[in-house]
Amino acid sequence: MRDFLNKPLTFSCGKTMPNRFMLAPMTNTQSHDDGTLSNEEYHWLTMRAKGGFGLTMTCASHVQANGKGFPGQLGIFSDKHIEGHKRLATEIKSNGSLAVVQLHHAGMRSPEDLIEGQPVSASSIKKHNARELSLEEVKQLKNDFISAALRAQKSGYDGVEVHGAHGYIISQFLSADINSRTDNYGGNLDNRARLLFEITNGIRQACGPDFLLGVRLSPERFGMKLNEVKTVCKRFIDENQIDFLDISLWDCFKFPEEEDFQDKTLLEHFTNLDYEHVKLTVAGNIRTGTDVQTILNANVDFVSIGRAAILHHDFPKLVLANPDFEPVETPVSESYLHKEGLSDKFVTYMKRWDSFVAE
Repeated sequence: MRDFLNKPLTFSCGKTMPNRFMLAPMTNTQSHDDGTLSNEEYHWLTMRAKGGFGLTMTCASHVQANGKGFPGQLGIFSDKHIEGHKRLATEIKSNGSLAVVQLHHAGMRSPEDLIEGQPVSASSIKKHNARELSLEEVKQLKNDFISAALRAQKSGYDGVEVHGAHGYIISQFLSADINSRTDNYGGNLDNRARLLFEITNGIRQACGPDFLLGVRLSPERFGMKLNEVKTVCKRFIDENQIDFLDISLWDCFKFPEEEDFQDKTLLEHFTNLDYEHVKLTVAGNIRTGTDVQTILNANVDFVSIGRAAILHHDFPKLVLANPDFEPVETPVSESYLHKEGLSDKFVTYMKRWDSFVAE
């Protein structure tokens, strides 16, 4: 298994990651208010590339100014962001890691104090004071995702991941609970998935066949139905326009919340699909070397590491050296997290996680 963990993985586009470890895209609140890259975020991400991650993914990076989801979010909605992204991509790649930006729009989840005007969504959502996007605005959103991908390519990134998970704007369109539109972007699943496929197909056409393209999906919460997410996955596999699917399971080892599907774990529901030329990664509670081996033994191509990568910038190297590696116990001190490359802002954000940062 140790040899497999260190085995290169080549995607359909031709890009190769040197091992089976991906840094998960994680909110860290460290960049500047205008979305430009800060030294703190640069340090946090490049430290993980140096620590042995075969693919280093940025935090969710918003494609429109009004799609901001959290303070200090790294943006990619303007050419003013390119200089910082060039610097970041260059350093990540210099350490042998693939450099990937996650493209994002928070939609109804955009805090009103961070954006101008109301939050937007597939439909009007009173709870979030969000208004429905017009048809023209939906098309603009699609074009802005594609423009952001071109900006990433110009910055030197190997590819992008489209964030279609966690209740952000694309999953707001996918969700029958949230999307009540009556035009071609609402109603049946094909219509609710239309925006996502228009974005990914548009990116592929604009950026060409050699650009790494992934999609993140999540099968639960925010009205997402397991079977519908699996159907979307199957369509991506059949159409063969993307390189990988990143399935955020919240917890890889749990059973589905939907009673009709508790015959197997969430992970098994997705590993039972035939991915053909599309690679699969999953995220959710993969914390130890044993967890990594369990996931990869389940026919997952590479693992997406979040929490353990915060605790250990060199988690891949530690697991490669010891397949039974277990991270330091939490809570950990602020000084420990500073040593692992987190700024004061990121440490403050991590205090939202229960029993993660010591009092």
